[in-house]
Amino acid sequence: MPDKVIIAVDAMGGDGAPGVVLEGCAAALAADPDLHVVLCGPADVVGPFSVAHERCTAQPAEEVISMGEHPANAVRRKKDSSIVVGCRLVKEGAAQGFFSAGSTGACLAAATLVMGRVRGVSRPALATVIPSPVRPVVLTDIGANADCKPAYLVQFAQMATVYMEKVVGVANPRVALLNIGEEDTKGSAFAQEAHALLREHVPNFAGNGEGCDILPAKFDIFVTDGFTGNVCLKTIEGTSKTLFKALKGIFMNTLFTKLGALALKGGLKGLMERVSPDTYGGAPLLGVRGACIVGHGSSSPLAVKNGVLTTARTVRERVSETIEQTVGAPDTAPEASDPVR
Repeated sequence: MPDKVIIAVDAMGGDGAPGVVLEGCAAALAADPDLHVVLCGPADVVGPFSVAHERCTAQPAEEVISMGEHPANAVRRKKDSSIVVGCRLVKEGAAQGFFSAGSTGACLAAATLVMGRVRGVSRPALATVIPSPVRPVVLTDIGANADCKPAYLVQFAQMATVYMEKVVGVANPRVALLNIGEEDTKGSAFAQEAHALLREHVPNFAGNGEGCDILPAKFDIFVTDGFTGNVCLKTIEGTSKTLFKALKGIFMNTLFTKLGALALKGGLKGLMERVSPDTYGGAPLLGVRGACIVGHGSSSPLAVKNGVLTTARTVRERVSETIEQTVGAPDTAPEASDPVR
């Protein structure tokens, strides 16, 4: 695959759009000379930016899907929205990947309905790199599939393994099933069946992992259903924000603590950079054709920059193609043949 990559970007995605998105795109273009961006959004937003940036093409899209709209209904109704247009560009081959910090539900619906699923994938899964202070950890699913069959978790593990190896850079990652205990017999009937299937079909499966194992990075990948994964992720995010806020309050309390904070400034900055969710810029939707990265609604310009660059890397590393070869290959997973909604 050539180094040149074309990424469609939703100019209207996120709380700070379009300003934050435009700033992040400019930084991504400056960082990657082989990156071309197709910016999707209102003509008066994307036009002037594309004129000012040589490797950017404007793609007018006059509708916007807001955070409060029903995702699937909005995708079907608003065909000229920046999210749907961006996904359509990937389907038509005009772009190879799509990045948005807009409505997660709308991105999932558009990517699945418009870009389409990889052959052999029962359910695309949303993954995220947990910013552990030890090393990166991937958690999936984090919300694309609230209700799962045990067999889906096998594919989640296989797809996350591809992403972990090719994008995060961890060879032969150890996969764990998120459970309430490390023994094989722990958990609900769902967890026990998933454990048996993972043991049979995923060579790098290492057993059960508990919630307390995620931040210490006892395993490289944690797989679970989307409901549990979403609750787990938001608990980690909320805890992290609360702890850093509390630390800041302690350090700013007296002159002596301020001096201590000054002495620790370099170390604290390094820690914050290691645990920052901005490092990868978004969560990949694994199992769709092409690359789709969904950023946080509160994404900063740095997060948008890294999200666009991560999308480009996902394309260059042929993650979607490798998932098709892995998940779509015979005897790699049990049957999960119910119709996709």
